[in-house]
Formats: sequence, C-alpha cells, structure tokens
Amino acid sequence: MTETRKGMLIVLSGPSGTGKGTLCEKLMRDDPSLVFSVSVTTRAPRETEIEGVHYFFIDDREYDALLAADAFLEHATVHGHRYGTLKTQVETLIEQGKNVVLDIDPQGARAVMSRKPDCVSVFILPPSYEALRVRLHTRNTDDPEEIARRLGNAHGEIEQMHLYQYVVVNDDLELAYSQLAAIITAEKQRTTRYFPVVE
Repeated sequence: MTETRKGMLIVLSGPSGTGKGTLCEKLMRDDPSLVFSVSVTTRAPRETEIEGVHYFFIDDREYDALLAADAFLEHATVHGHRYGTLKTQVETLIEQGKNVVLDIDPQGARAVMSRKPDCVSVFILPPSYEALRVRLHTRNTDDPEEIARRLGNAHGEIEQMHLYQYVVVNDDLELAYSQLAAIITAEKQRTTRYFPVVE
C-alpha cells in the first residue's frame, strides 16, 4: 500500500490561562508531524529568541508591505507591536504534509477560521472562572490589573466557543491532552487529507 497525506491547519484557542501553551508543547513533543507556524513581528528579538524559529523579525515598512499584499491569515497589534501569521508559510507546510499548529487568541482564531474553513478548530475551556482566576494568579506573569482584564475578556471569549468544531475542558491535563490528541488523530484520517492506495 502507498499512502500520501495532505497536512492540516490546527487552530487552538481559548482564554488566557487555560493551558493552551502546555498542551501545545506536549503535542509537539509527542507527534513529529506537527509544526508550529512561525509568525512575523515588528518587535525586537529577545535575548533567547532565534530568527525563523521563534519569529521572523521585520520592521514596520516590511510589515506594511505584507499587509498591503494581503499576505496574512491573521494579524494583530499587541502591546504596541504588530504580529501576523503568513499565509504562504502555512500553505507550503500543509502541502508538504505537515500539520500546522496555531496557538492564537479567539480574535485571531475567528479570522483564520473564516479564511480557512477546512481548518481544525479546538477551543480550550477552563473548568470554571474561579479555576481560571487561580491559574492566572499562580503563573505570576501578569499584574493584578492585567489579570482582571484577562478574566473580563474570558467571559466574551467563552461565549464564542460554539464557533469552533471541538471543545476540550482542561480540568485534568492528561485527560485534556488525550482528548486533544484523539481529535488530531481522527482528523488525520479524513478522506480529504489521507490518500491510501491499495496495490
């Protein structure tokens, strides 16, 4: 038997603090067919960041040119810096049979889902708002004002979960991971992506 595969675009989204990053890291370690989409940004690289691995670092002029050329699947301005996911990079990886993972906020996810209706969209849900509040406090990356803003945003973001194909509740990391991995395994076998030939 010969087999060929077309890759897929996997959109993981949900409120801040639901564990999307942890789930993504675990997926990437366990499944070599998965690759992260490397975004472009106008901010300067941090000391540990590598060009082409963490981001493609560009200036505002280059970003404006990409924007004018409709080169982005999605783009946003965050904390005064601009970020975007390149269409050509995602499409090239998919044609090579790679499964491209986007870990993005719900606003960006909506843009991607409208432009790529064949993507696999998964909303990561917290078990409760209280659990989300505790997670945001214990990760110690944001000040109280930022935590309050993120919790406020979470209500509106959760109201949009019906726009996604799948919902995974991250109350137990191992269970959430097994459900997410099962979704990806099943989606790999769709006849629109998997082409076995019996000889």
